[in-house]
Amino acid sequence: MNAWTVGLAGGLLEGAPLRLAAEIARIVDDGSNLHVLPIVTWGATENLNSLLHLRGVDTAIINSDALEEYKIQGITYLLNLFPSELHIFVRPEIESLQDLAGKKVNFNTQGTAAAYSGPLIFSRLGINAEKTFIPHQVALEQMRKGEMAAVVFITSKPVDAFVKGRWEPGFKFLPVKYESKFEDYYLPAVLEAAEYPGLIKQGERVSTIAVPTALVAFNWPAKTNRYQRVARFVDMLFSPIDKLQAPGFDPKWKSINLAATVPGLDRFAAAQEWLDRQARAARASR
Repeated sequence: MNAWTVGLAGGLLEGAPLRLAAEIARIVDDGSNLHVLPIVTWGATENLNSLLHLRGVDTAIINSDALEEYKIQGITYLLNLFPSELHIFVRPEIESLQDLAGKKVNFNTQGTAAAYSGPLIFSRLGINAEKTFIPHQVALEQMRKGEMAAVVFITSKPVDAFVKGRWEPGFKFLPVKYESKFEDYYLPAVLEAAEYPGLIKQGERVSTIAVPTALVAFNWPAKTNRYQRVARFVDMLFSPIDKLQAPGFDPKWKSINLAATVPGLDRFAAAQEWLDRQARAARASR
């Protein structure tokens, strides 16, 4: 079992990445032939730290903009997973991003995607807010009382707190325009009325950006045991990917494109070889 165990750093217990890691483990687990061990960490940034430094961690789920801080060599990607949309939710008196300058804005607890990516995005936007890092549930109650101007979520839409919560008129999402300053690590995205019917009027959309989430691996030298583990993991994940797109698994799997790239990273060699084999087989069958 130890010879073919792959450690997968997933993130916080309540986060979507850990749920995906657990679903990956369900699909690829093959007894002594491959055993995937999802690992709870303090979040996406800790996942990258674990991949770089913690013995037994071969793969991890990270936010692509974590690479901004690390500028590291030796990380490759297996799969572009899903985007985490930026939600900037504000009180009625806040009309623009500039209105948040000097105001209290919560970025969730340390280790979350919002706590890491949120301040990076605000820096690129040139907004110097008073940043807090408390649980969002607490911050949302402070918003209702007027003690907090905004909360920043970075997660896959729709967010339960906005779908199920009852908000007075005027509470809203602020639009964020996708510009050249975001082209290195981010993607354009929208929040729609169908996703948040109580906060976005029918027919309207709120522009925003998204942080790509990627499944990455340490770039082990070919022919080493750790490389062979990850190579087997790739084959046993990519070949039955349609099982993850069946009912009972996270709906985000349905939008997975195995060939999608991750800006700023090279693909793990065994993953690229798997894709090349599939492409050759498809051409040969024509």
